[in-house]
Amino acid sequence: MRQIAIYGKGGIGKSTIASNLCIALQQRVLKVMQVGCDPKRDSTRTLTGGQLIPTVLETYREHLRMGRDEYAIALEDIVFVGHQGVYCVESGGPEPGVGCAGRGVLTAINILRDLKAFDTYSVDVVVYDVLGDVVCGGFAQPIRQGYAREIYLICSGGFMSLYAANNIAKAIRRLSRRGETGLAGVICNSIGQDSFEKEVLSDFAGRLGTKLVHFVPHSPVIQACEVESQTVLEHSPQSAEAGVFRELAEKVINNDSPVIPTPLEELSELEALYRRHLKA
Repeated sequence: MRQIAIYGKGGIGKSTIASNLCIALQQRVLKVMQVGCDPKRDSTRTLTGGQLIPTVLETYREHLRMGRDEYAIALEDIVFVGHQGVYCVESGGPEPGVGCAGRGVLTAINILRDLKAFDTYSVDVVVYDVLGDVVCGGFAQPIRQGYAREIYLICSGGFMSLYAANNIAKAIRRLSRRGETGLAGVICNSIGQDSFEKEVLSDFAGRLGTKLVHFVPHSPVIQACEVESQTVLEHSPQSAEAGVFRELAEKVINNDSPVIPTPLEELSELEALYRRHLKA
């Protein structure tokens, strides 16, 4: 089973890429599960027609509130079938202002493991869509627990997206020593500065010891699909943008060489790399 994690700065488009990737993989006759690791529980929204599915953590809390055994949770309570048969799970989080959101990620992973979810559904590929930067150990759980073996960093041409990605690379380097987890590459979710973004992200990926795997263009079609709560491959299957995500799925399937990244150690190094391309 392939276990893939999508990391990157908050708001960079991780869920958009994860959901479209899952559909593209499903169209290759693979059984796919997307696990949203964000308390907002909206990772799988475009796979479920805009429906926010019950989360693992709220289901867990409800069982405890009702005095039920926590192990009475059934897979049907937390795993839902989305568009084209993609299995959807949302980890959820604590009540607003209470507790650690990363706790939801750990709880969800443990429950899915204990219930043998991946075996039960004969899953070929799991895609973890993980909240923002790894500033909380809870959000590193897919890596720490050895579930996310292949990690993709989502970046745009914005400096702060590179800054976040470099910090995540530091966490991957630290945790990859404990298992087979590695950085599989960088994916650009463009903000419309194609030439600059390709150059700076290719340079940045090279410094990490990996490569710019794919380029997702800035597109009104993708934005329209978000508003309609649909993936591009459902809403506009014949579009050029749908082809972009099918190509991404092809590259992900054929990419079997994750590496231990070599992040830039100092902020000044990252600034110098970025500044060099600005001048060009």
